Amino acid sequence: MTPIVRIDDEVVDADEFIRVLKLTGQFEGLVEQLVRDKLTVRAAKKQRIALSDEEIQTRADQFRRIHGLHRAADMNRYLDALGVNLDEFEVFITDTLYQEKMLEQIGSDDEIEAYFKLNSPRFDSVEVSHVVLETHDQAKEMISYLQDDPDSFAEMAREHSIADTRDSGGVIGRVLRGSLAAEIEAKVFNAAAGDLLGPFPTPDGAAYEIFSVTAKRPATLDEDVAAEIRRLLREQWLLARAQEHIIEAR
Repeated sequence: MTPIVRIDDEVVDADEFIRVLKLTGQFEGLVEQLVRDKLTVRAAKKQRIALSDEEIQTRADQFRRIHGLHRAADMNRYLDALGVNLDEFEVFITDTLYQEKMLEQIGSDDEIEAYFKLNSPRFDSVEVSHVVLETHDQAKEMISYLQDDPDSFAEMAREHSIADTRDSGGVIGRVLRGSLAAEIEAKVFNAAAGDLLGPFPTPDGAAYEIFSVTAKRPATLDEDVAAEIRRLLREQWLLARAQEHIIEAR
């Protein structure tokens, strides 16, 4: 058993640590990220992406500065406390650089533009605001009121909404496809600017939500859309790499 931490005479070992991660739902996310990182490093090495000694040293120096480890003795004590040796630290640094360099090659400007041309309707967006109320009856009463006085939406959100957006008058802002529950998204993107929609139950079923569509935006290849396309291209690339290997969770 590898000890993780000691509290007086009680030792938390690696088995217990992993068990807690599994029971709290954090284990799968950590394993997934580890697999993604390993696949990216393997792909970088397969493509013979080069790392110079200077790049590795620069990144190691950045790590030390960030952690306030200005002397060699400080660094050694830090690694000793983690149970990590210098060779393992160098692997960590080089793997991080491999990941960054590999991912830089995925999602070039040309690839992003080509993806956008083929999938532009996917990046249409709407601007929406909402009011969230505790009961269905309250929501029905609110939507009836707003239909008579739509200009009062922001005021009603500030006065009655239980959502975190109440202080901004219920403004959610720009929403891309895929950001809302499917049944809500279909109605929101088919609505006209100025339409009221709802009430809909919130995802946890604990409250009810009314949406106001304030504007509709045809797809444009701006920074936000480019970032989303780059993320999608990298996800597709990682999925393809995963299919090249046998991956088993233990």
